[in-house]
Amino acid sequence: MDILIKNIKELVQVRETPVKWIAGKDMAELPTISNAFLHLKNGLIANYGSMADLPAITTQETIDATDRLVLPSFVDSHTHLVFAASREEEFVYKIKGMSYEEIAAKGGGILNSAAKLQLMSEDELFEKALVRAEEIIGFGTGAVEIKSGYGLTTKDELKMLRVAKRIGQETPLTVKTTFLGAHAVPKSYAKKSDYIDLIIKEMIPAVAEEKLAEYIDAFCEKGFFTPDETELIMEEGKKYGLKPKIHANQLSISGGVQVGVKTNAISVDHLEAMGEAEIKALQGSDTMPTLLPGAAFYLGTSFPPARDMMNAGLPLALATDYNPGSAPCGKMAFMLSLACIKMKMTPEEAINAATLNTAYAMELGQTHGSITKGKVANVFITKKIPSYAYIPYAFGADVIDQVILNGENIGKIH
Repeated sequence: MDILIKNIKELVQVRETPVKWIAGKDMAELPTISNAFLHLKNGLIANYGSMADLPAITTQETIDATDRLVLPSFVDSHTHLVFAASREEEFVYKIKGMSYEEIAAKGGGILNSAAKLQLMSEDELFEKALVRAEEIIGFGTGAVEIKSGYGLTTKDELKMLRVAKRIGQETPLTVKTTFLGAHAVPKSYAKKSDYIDLIIKEMIPAVAEEKLAEYIDAFCEKGFFTPDETELIMEEGKKYGLKPKIHANQLSISGGVQVGVKTNAISVDHLEAMGEAEIKALQGSDTMPTLLPGAAFYLGTSFPPARDMMNAGLPLALATDYNPGSAPCGKMAFMLSLACIKMKMTPEEAINAATLNTAYAMELGQTHGSITKGKVANVFITKKIPSYAYIPYAFGADVIDQVILNGENIGKIH
């Protein structure tokens, strides 16, 4: 497909060349072009610039974007998109004041999702995940990371990862997959060490044999997996070519950040609990701090100290953590709103965090996350809005009019 988008009110996140990431004070800079055009050809960004410089182009489709903005599609680098069922009953328990431990005692939590998923066929699980995949496409997401972690048996972890891979094959989404066997310990294991042995000796080799994941993850948190256990699992995964991405410091300062840096993790995700030592550990590393404000919002916990991290010169990424238990929302625009409202990030910082920096956190920095010649033609066109700051400002609003993925016009979003 050859598409020309013309009369763009503002073309956002324009970068002449790919960059590793945007960090510190540079996150406040968001390059744009007013009254612009964008030419997409053969699935890639072919050209862009001011309308005054528009060359003579014959295309299959021309879109008039008068009074509309064009942005690169969001990159959501942390989700649990594949799950069997929602958990709204636990939502009601939370409203009534129950703690996580009390909910778990009633059969809730991660083990609840695992029990439901284990009873579901692979095809049925795919059909349910496909609905969510189509939903996030409509929300402006073009690339997504999907974790396992609700299987907790070798068979069911592999089932989840096959479904995630299939989402990437049967939708226009760019999908990366993460093996998260170390999400929780099944009740059938009296000793956690026995389950860790299963992860190391059986699950990881099986995932690698089928080439089902690029990354390996663990929930490094009190009551789940310790820093030493997390490091052991990460290092074993690395032997099979799986790169670490770690759930760190969601409920407490858990040591997950330090383990992430030590194991050269691509990212450490959550970071609601952070101290000076954790920020210092990240300085000078290649590990992307990834914030998941939807989880903090839903659980009513403290939000990550985004400003402290940026003031220390760190890059930040924003993702949804879309999952049935603690973040049942896949809308990246709402994450921008939470970043601005709750973490005092500016719209520019939030957009950089949700595009370029999340692309880094999925190792897609050379192909996604900005308007750059040669990158994948993943963009969305907004409705008639005043500015890009309106996207986080109008929290909950449906501001996206059209989505183009891999150079194909998905059509109007309703």
